[in-house]
Amino acid sequence: MVDITLFGATGFTGGLTADYLSVHLPADATWAIAGRTRAKLEQVAARIGATGRSAPEIVIADGTDAASMAAMAADTRVLISTVGPYLEHGEPAVKAAAEAGIDYVDLTGEPQFVDEMWLKYHETAVSTGARLVHACGFDSIPYDLGVLYAIDQLPAGVPLTIKGYIRAKATFSAGTYHSAIGQISQFRRSQSTAKKRRAREGRPTGRRIRGGGSPGRAEPPVKGYGVPLPTLDPQIVLRSARALERYGPDFTYEHYAHFRTRRMMAAAVPVLAAVAVGSQIPPLKSLMLKVKASGDGPSEEQRAGSWFTLTLVGEGGGTKVITTVRGGDPGYTETAKMLAESAMCLAYDDLPEVSGQATTAVAMGSALINRLQNSGIDFSTSVEK
Repeated sequence: MVDITLFGATGFTGGLTADYLSVHLPADATWAIAGRTRAKLEQVAARIGATGRSAPEIVIADGTDAASMAAMAADTRVLISTVGPYLEHGEPAVKAAAEAGIDYVDLTGEPQFVDEMWLKYHETAVSTGARLVHACGFDSIPYDLGVLYAIDQLPAGVPLTIKGYIRAKATFSAGTYHSAIGQISQFRRSQSTAKKRRAREGRPTGRRIRGGGSPGRAEPPVKGYGVPLPTLDPQIVLRSARALERYGPDFTYEHYAHFRTRRMMAAAVPVLAAVAVGSQIPPLKSLMLKVKASGDGPSEEQRAGSWFTLTLVGEGGGTKVITTVRGGDPGYTETAKMLAESAMCLAYDDLPEVSGQATTAVAMGSALINRLQNSGIDFSTSVEK
């Protein structure tokens, strides 16, 4: 049995994750790369071996072959899946991990996928002891762990409010682009799935956890304007808040895209509206998907010029906290880092006793924050009384 298996290592982000693991795994670690095509896997292993680092084992696994997926899961402690779009290709890996009772991480940003996996496999994972941790990349680690980091600087046992503002410069690969279009086109179905999850999951008693927000000026000291982002990220933050008493008796999180000027904000809205409308019309959706071919991704030079900054303004009990999470290329370089560090955290760190589908804050918390800080992602806080 190996410590970590990377399923989808021949894709763009999968390849970056394999490279990161090859450099940062402990010297005595064992790991494997998995996928459908041996020749492509051998190319990845040879590329890593050519650098002088230890090449991974190769495992043949196909999402359409349940037996091969079960065998892959039975022979690893942690399974990483970079096989997306997850709504189309992600379920077999989750199923295999839940039934095998192992740890699982992915980098999905698809709310419907996360909800469907909870409905189908959460109870199985609880019974087997599996930890299923979705969204271990730019979606949704900076927000989930950034809010947790801010919470630790605020008073306990009082109502807390946090507003998050994200700015980024990045180029996206075909896989991310296709996932986004698919997610938008499935909006109605996604809402129906979310409703089913809410009905079964319930809410904590004696505590109030809320989301919200409206367009307008950003909360001082943040300058500029914010537009609410209805992405997976605020959902993940609110799930962490429901699970962890430290978020207090009354917690509110608002999640915004940050624009420095009103003109920038006004220019972005019609573009987003056009994408939303076009993704609902099959011929237009088909044309939009052809814009980027499968396997396309930004160059190393493009990634080097990319960055993200998340500013979180937290208030409660007379204290105001400004927390900033900063990193480089959010879509790929930092996402591969976050995903790999999440897998290593589950494999090697002393963590809370958790099973079933869980967020990064619940499953890994401060241990993963420490790992990310040590790997170059900056978490910092200033406190205003």
